Formats: sequence, structure tokens, C-alpha cells
Amino acid sequence: MSQKAVVIGAGIGGLLAAAALSRAAPETEVLVLDRDVLPDGPEDRRGVPQGRHAHLLMAGGWSAMETLFEGSMRERLLEAGAREISLGSGMLALTPDAGWFHRYRWNGSRMITCTRALLDWVVRDALLAQATNVSIHRATVEGLIGDARRVRGVRVSGAESVLGTQVEADFVVDTSGRGSHNLRWLRDIGVGGVEERKVDCGLTNATRIYRTPAGAESFPLTMLQANPYNGRPGRSAMVLPIEGNRWMVSAGGTRGGEPPSDPQGFLKYIFDLPHPIVGRLIAGAEPLTDVAVSRSTSNVRRYFEKSPVWPERLLVMGDALATFNPAYGQGMSVAALGARDLFRALREHGVSSPGLARRVLQDAARHVDTAWSTAVAMDVLYPDTKGGTPTLADRLATVFARRLTQAATGSLQAAAALYDITSLTAGPTRALRPGALLATLNGSPLPRLTEPPLLPSERRVLQRLTEAAVQPHATP
Repeated sequence: MSQKAVVIGAGIGGLLAAAALSRAAPETEVLVLDRDVLPDGPEDRRGVPQGRHAHLLMAGGWSAMETLFEGSMRERLLEAGAREISLGSGMLALTPDAGWFHRYRWNGSRMITCTRALLDWVVRDALLAQATNVSIHRATVEGLIGDARRVRGVRVSGAESVLGTQVEADFVVDTSGRGSHNLRWLRDIGVGGVEERKVDCGLTNATRIYRTPAGAESFPLTMLQANPYNGRPGRSAMVLPIEGNRWMVSAGGTRGGEPPSDPQGFLKYIFDLPHPIVGRLIAGAEPLTDVAVSRSTSNVRRYFEKSPVWPERLLVMGDALATFNPAYGQGMSVAALGARDLFRALREHGVSSPGLARRVLQDAARHVDTAWSTAVAMDVLYPDTKGGTPTLADRLATVFARRLTQAATGSLQAAAALYDITSLTAGPTRALRPGALLATLNGSPLPRLTEPPLLPSERRVLQRLTEAAVQPHATP
């Protein structure tokens, strides 16, 4: 082949970047490098620190994937057992200070839920089935080859003998995730001074998987949102339907309110939340795993697109560009939207086009900005958050987001705007359309719900599970 591209990292961001390169530049050989031995099926692996916890693939993300995989990704995921859930009608959500969301006969915004292991496997399988010009290799990238004007490849260690210690390339994409060493790699070739911001509320995630109780297979996704407004640590929980007739139950707590890892403490933590519904659902359910705990949850934003000097042929995407508190469920979708930007730019300009990497960085940064403003505006409000106090912009965004959420609990116009923004199918200006803005200013026209809006069949399921829970299971 006439050209070669290297993608660093075989997570979701790397697989989607490889898909973009393979489709838009079919004459280019694409090498995906990862330090892990990749599993032969949907299994967790060390290189995905949040892999055992809840993941939400928002509508903006899977729509972008459809572009990269010729309209087959949603079907592949659903065939593998993933669930598709309407935010308007298929979810029970308790807000911090406005009660429960009403449920609407509206399916505009949807999300796909499954384990991260299944998602990685389905995307990787689809990539290798679709792209004959892509190969995946085990190697650890140690640095970049090139200078501040242009990157010409990567230095590697622990690689397969066919690769050697240097891999020359016409294009390099860093999608190596939260642990990327790209700032050091850039300094080593003469690019320094990249602005970086970190905001860490100290969120700890604790997750346990249960067998879905008989008769509860259609029970809605259930979410108790954390409260950033009361000056206390945020505490939350979620029951997430996943493949294999299972529930993934995740509890989250910010610094000072972390959930415990022992089974009894985990269940007690959930029952101590503002509403007992999650505890009532799982107290008698059969646990299939221990409680997995992770603390790799900070928001980190690297402003590469603002760097006065940027080398040609180097692109940074996914978590290597920006990481978000996973509680907001937007990281994978941001990576997918960035990969779609790469695909479109490659089709229009080609791999060798001058300034291509910077243009794609600037496009990807707009998706990052939307997700970043959502995550940081909330996280800076929690006590003992590291990374600075709320800026004026943070406070204004928080005030408006709070009003929008309060209105959305009982206004379809406001809810549609909120769901479109959080799903990344629209930017923040979506909330300024006349109908949504008027609803935000006027507030919810429907009464505040102090109890979840259950259908009669769901109420019967919850009652049956409550009565059956004589005592919680303590061992997997």
C-alpha cells in the first residue's frame, strides 16, 4: 500500500479512528497498536480502567458509528444483546431537587446499554470484518518520531518482531486513553506549553452485576442522580439493563461519600440514598459478581487545538484528548463524533493534506466543549473538588442547566432539549430554541413527582421483588 497510518490504542476511540481511516483512505495500511493482549470475546481487560462499570452509548455516539460502519453498528449491538432505551419513556430518573421525571410518549432520544466489554468486542469484530487494510498488534508506544513540524511515526517497545522498535507512518492518531503520555511525547519533539485543565471531584464507582429477576426483564433503567447543590458529597445509583438478562448496578460517590466495596456495605449505601427503589429492586436479586471499585474518574482537558505549534500528520482523539467524569456517560460518544469528523475530513482532503490534523482537532474540540461544560459545571460544585473553584461561566451554565432540568421533569419541550444535549445530537444552543427556552423560564407545568412514575405492571414487579427480599445476598 502507498501509505501507512498508526493508531495508538485499541479501545473504542482507536477502533473508531481506524474505521474512519480504513473507509476514507482504503489505500492506506492502518496499524492499531495496543499494549494489552486483546481478548477473543467480550471480556474485560486491564487497559480499560472503567470497563467493569456502567457505560451509556448516547444517540450522538451511535449515530456517528453508523456513518463509520455503513449503517450496521446499531443492528450488530442489538443482535449481540445490547439494549436500546428511550430517555423519554424507558427510564426512571430522580433529579437532585425537582423530583422524578415524568415519562413521555416520545422516543426521540435513545441510548444503547451493554457492558463495555461487549461494545469493544462488537466494534472490533465489525472493524476487522469490514476493513481488509487494518491490522492490530501488541506494542507499547514510547514516543514519536519526527519534530515540531511533522510526525513520521512512533517508537515502540515490547512489539511483535515484525514491527521492530520504530514504526514509520504517514499519519499517527493517539487514542491511548486516560493514561496517554502525549504531553511528554510532544515535549520530546519540541512541542511544549500545551494548556491543560483538571477537575476531580473524587468520584468512586462501585459496581455489581445481578441476574435480572424473573418477570423484571422489561423494568426501566432506574437512576438516582447525585445532588451537587447541597454542599455535601454527591451520591448516586443506577440499575442498568445489559446483555445476558442481567442488571449492572452502579453506585457512585464523590470525595467524602464513596461507596464501599463489601456486599453488605454496598447494599446499605444504596438503601441510604434519597429513595429506596434501587435497593428494593436488587435486595433479593442474585448477584453474579463481587463489587468492583474504580477511582479513575477525573475530568482532564488538553487544549491541543490552541497550541501555536502543531506537527503535521499527528491527531489526538478520544480520552487522550479529553476525559470526563463517566457519570455523565458522554466519553464514548465524544470519541465517536471525533472519528466521524476524521472520516469526513479524510474523504474531502486525503491523508497527506496540509493542516488536516489541526482541522480535525478543532472540529473534535467542539464536541469536547459540549461534554466538558456539562461535566465540569456540576463537578466543581461538590465539596473538596480538586482543580479550581467554579468560574463565572461554570456558575452561569449551572444555573441554566438546573432550571432546564427542573422544567424538563414535567415539560416535553424542555425534556426534548435536555435529552438532545446530553445525547450529543445537538449543542447547548438547542436549549435556546423558543419552545425549550420558554419552558425553561416558565418551569414544569406538571406537578412534581415524589414517587417514580411506574406503570401498573412495573409497580407489581417492584412490589413482588420487595416482598421476596427477606434478606440481601452477601456473596456472589
